[in-house]
Parts: sequence; structure tokens; C-alpha cells
Amino acid sequence: MAWPSSVSASCGAVSCFVVIGSQQQVPMAGLLTVNAIYNYTPSWTPAGQGGGIPFADQENRQLTLANLNSSQIWTHVQTVTLDMNYGLTDRFGLQVTLPYKRVNSEANLGVATPVPYTDQGMGDMRVTMKYNLLPTLRSMVVLGVGVDFPTGTYQARASTGQMVESTLQLGRGNFGLLPSLYQTYEIIPHRINQFALVSYRHTFKNNDGYQFGDEVNLSGGLNIIPLEQSQWFVLTQQLNYRWMQNDAMDASLYQFNPATGGSILLDPTVKFRAVPTTGSTYLAYSPGIMLNLWNFASAYAVVQIPVYRDFNGNLEQQVSYLFGMTKVFQLLGGS
Repeated sequence: MAWPSSVSASCGAVSCFVVIGSQQQVPMAGLLTVNAIYNYTPSWTPAGQGGGIPFADQENRQLTLANLNSSQIWTHVQTVTLDMNYGLTDRFGLQVTLPYKRVNSEANLGVATPVPYTDQGMGDMRVTMKYNLLPTLRSMVVLGVGVDFPTGTYQARASTGQMVESTLQLGRGNFGLLPSLYQTYEIIPHRINQFALVSYRHTFKNNDGYQFGDEVNLSGGLNIIPLEQSQWFVLTQQLNYRWMQNDAMDASLYQFNPATGGSILLDPTVKFRAVPTTGSTYLAYSPGIMLNLWNFASAYAVVQIPVYRDFNGNLEQQVSYLFGMTKVFQLLGGS
């Protein structure tokens, strides 16, 4: 029998994802579009179903399979994001996204019974170059290529002194690439606007030998002005689909033994292994409203409601909420 020095359950931290047009578009040359966004995403397992989540200890490169009668475990993620979108020309844009995250979790951090964990700080910064392929009065097609920089904390520790698992860290620990394609078209000018977004994320393996699975997002929807004389009020309806590949890590393999509190060594070889119960498929319906605040700024609120979800035995994303405000500044040219 072998005993890992510490273990932690793979309790993933995910976030609500919706399409905000002012984030995806390319502003006119010299315009800076700023979004301030608050995102609240709770995730949890049904009571008694958290015990099958494996323990992923990236610090010691040990993956421990589990089969416990565990109480409910949960993770709540709050993110405040400053998103700055600048028009370098009428077709080229530069976007910088700075997230500040707070993670609260009741998870298996090294023991069979859940214990609380909280951390907050800057997440990974994202820089995206964008090009408007089809600039017309009624349509826009924007190609984006983004890079995630590992600015978020990745080696935070719990109160027990052990390093918290990768999926609860504020950052991913390495660079990521994020190509995207955004499209919008005014079906009825100034009344009904259609939009769609497809994006892909690949994050490279970090120095601890952990690699977050690739992610594909597909979204589409409508922005509707219900009354022609009420341009200040917009209804948004969208569907959001996300597929996430299993995470993987360099690790030896163990089996947790609840009778002794220790773990049985199954394979001492440290090799690249998929982390069971990571990866997911998720479809949500996201209704919301947007308000023009006296031509000073725009505000919006969106609720993301799960329609279908398969989280592979891990924490399931629940109803999530997003609130934000958009302000445009003229930096160069114009009056």
C-alpha cells in the first residue's frame, strides 16, 4: 500500500458564457468600447453523488480514483471582468480582457469529507486581435485570434497547506490559443438583429504536468426591439452550447481506500492520463434585456438556464447570472 502525501478532488470551476455584441464586434477606428461584467455561476453535485470524483494532485503528480459515499460538494465562481475593445482601423481591432475571480468551494481537499475553500484574485488575461471580414451597414463577420496569458495564480494552497487542484485555481498555468468567428445581420433594420459565435480554446500543458481539455463554444440568437418607438429597450434571446474535452495530467495512479484513509498504488508509472469526470457537454437558453441609459451607457442582464447537461459525474452548472455595462469612448478623431 502507498500513501499519497495529499489529494484533492477534481471539482471544476466553470463560468456562464453568453454573447455580448459590444465584446465581439470591431469598433470604428479610434473608438474604445469598455464592458464591465459581473458573472455568477454556481455548480454542485446532487446530494450523495460527489464521491466518485477522483483526486488530482498535480503537485505530486498523483491521480487517485475514488468511490465514496460523499455528501454534496459545490463550487461557486464569481467573476468581474473588464473588457476593452479598441478600433485600430475600421476593420482591425484589439481586445484586452482582464478577469478578477472569486472561487468558493465545498470540496474534497485531501480528506473524504468536504471542507470549505475560498480564493480570489486576477485570472488569466486574454488579448485578441480581430479583423472585420464583412463590414456593411447591415452585417458584420469578425475573425478573432486570442491568446490567454498565465497571469492568474496557479499554485494557491488550502488551509491544510496542500496545493489546491488545478480546476479550482484562478489561472490555468500556461498559455492558451482562442480562434473565434462572430457574425451578425440586421434582419429588420433597427428592430431585429441576428448573431452567431463559434470559438475554440486550446490550453498547453503547464509546468505541473496538467493540461485543461480543449473547449468548443457555439452560440446563436436574436436581439429584438419590441416597439419601434422604444429603441432604449432590447430583448435578447440566445442558445449557448459548450463541449469540453477531458483534462489530462502526468501522474501515477492510485485507488482511494475509505476503510483506511489511505490509497492503494495501482500503477507507479508517471504518464499522461485523462482525469475521469472532467469534460462536459452543456446546452443553455439565455434570455436577457439591454437598456440604453440616457445615451450615456448601455446596461444588460442575462440569465443562463441549463437545457441539457452532461458533466460526466462531476459538478453540474446551475442557473447562472450575468450583469454588465457598456460605455464607448472616442479616443482619436471625431469631435
